[in-house]
Amino acid sequence: MVHSIELVFDRDTEATVRRIWEELAGAGIPSQAPASRPHVTLAVAESISADVDDLLRPVSARLPRSALIGAPVLFGRTSAVFARLLVPSIELLDLHAEVHRVCGPHLAPAPMPNSLPGQWTAHVTLARRVGGAQLGRALRIAGRPAQIEGGFAGLRRWDGNKRVEHLL
Repeated sequence: MVHSIELVFDRDTEATVRRIWEELAGAGIPSQAPASRPHVTLAVAESISADVDDLLRPVSARLPRSALIGAPVLFGRTSAVFARLLVPSIELLDLHAEVHRVCGPHLAPAPMPNSLPGQWTAHVTLARRVGGAQLGRALRIAGRPAQIEGGFAGLRRWDGNKRVEHLL
């Protein structure tokens, strides 16, 4: 299982994403509900040392920040991950780069390439294993409004092995 450093949303934004998850699930689309918490992954590795917690607290102190959830996107082909992109503000890109600068040496064996600055696609996952017949329905449910104005409330380190979050 992977470990990650993630941005978590404020209460209202989290509630908005959870409503979308519930609507998708109600339409028979395998959403993230209720097994997860809405988030945006900043860094991913097979293992992340708990030593990063103290190192990332100054980064966490830069929050809250605004978040703008934008267009839908698919990752994969046949059994796709359905998500919505985060509009990449300068502040979001700077925060992402700072997380990698601070915790990079603590990511083992190395950060996964799709989370690196310059290769990162900021998104919030809405559903997994979405097939062709479900795409239109998923888009109608989760593609509106065109933008969701919200906010990030904090950082967490996710331990995927133990399925435990450590708020920073």
